[in-house]
Amino acid sequence: MVDGQGRAIDYIRISVTDRCNLRCVYCMPEDGTEPVSHEEILRYQEIERLAGIFAKLGVRKIKITGGEPLVRKGIENLVKNLKKISGIEQVTITTNGILLGEKLKVLKEAGLDGINLSLDTLNPEIYRQITRREGLEKTLDGIKNTLEDGQIPLKINCVPMGVPGQNVEELAKLSQRYPVHVRYIEMMPIGLGKNYQSVKEDQILEKLEAVYGKAKGYEGKLGNGPGHYYEFPGFAGKIGFISAISHKFCEECNRVRLTSQGFLKTCLQYETGVDLRKLLREGAEDSSLEQVIQKGILCKPKCHHFLQDGDEKTEHRIMSQIGG
Repeated sequence: MVDGQGRAIDYIRISVTDRCNLRCVYCMPEDGTEPVSHEEILRYQEIERLAGIFAKLGVRKIKITGGEPLVRKGIENLVKNLKKISGIEQVTITTNGILLGEKLKVLKEAGLDGINLSLDTLNPEIYRQITRREGLEKTLDGIKNTLEDGQIPLKINCVPMGVPGQNVEELAKLSQRYPVHVRYIEMMPIGLGKNYQSVKEDQILEKLEAVYGKAKGYEGKLGNGPGHYYEFPGFAGKIGFISAISHKFCEECNRVRLTSQGFLKTCLQYETGVDLRKLLREGAEDSSLEQVIQKGILCKPKCHHFLQDGDEKTEHRIMSQIGG
């Protein structure tokens, strides 16, 4: 499937819930948001049907997101059924890791291909400050269990915020000791993220090199998205960066997003897209859905303009509502 800029779209992020067991300051208000009703959320059967259509159009990789996807009951069944769809080569999940320990066995049995775990600090006090919740020990247990099991590849995602004590360079020790890729993601000015300063890739890399030695660019491909990686001396894993602000990667964008309410977003910055839930529940045939999806993707924006103000089409929902 090719968009209007000639980019091959082979990757979709599918949100299954807007609910979460944390309240990260850049993602959700302290008191949370008014959760949408279960009727407004896509049923698993609807997600599977749409995934089949996307696969027919050329999507090969699916990332399950939230909110926190592991809070949705029976998520392992969705993984299992998505894996059965002809053309789908990979199904992965993003999680904060709190429920990972208890869900790891069933996710492995379902055939999950990878886990992206969000963890912004190893400092318990700063973890509570950022997430407004307890949970660091459960997350670390989930990481430990996944590494000991050794069957599902694991990546750690960190959003540097410049918070005193966050010590983002400490997270790199996980990549030093274990075959885990630690990735640093620049804060994007979406939703509550607008309230925080983005710490740029070059700043983080300088800190890492001061602790771990000179980095060497890694030329290989790791993962499905826009991350690029470095090798550090003696590290078992790689260090990656997803730098939408300082290293704009729109020319190579290969992804679209489906929110938990069935809205197809073709660019994270913009509110524009297609309401697929409405069409599904009005009885649209697969052929009609296919045409609408193709038309929507042809209109995928050329690039984001995060650093420019005044665009009335800019996304106003918070990250938990759009799937990240």
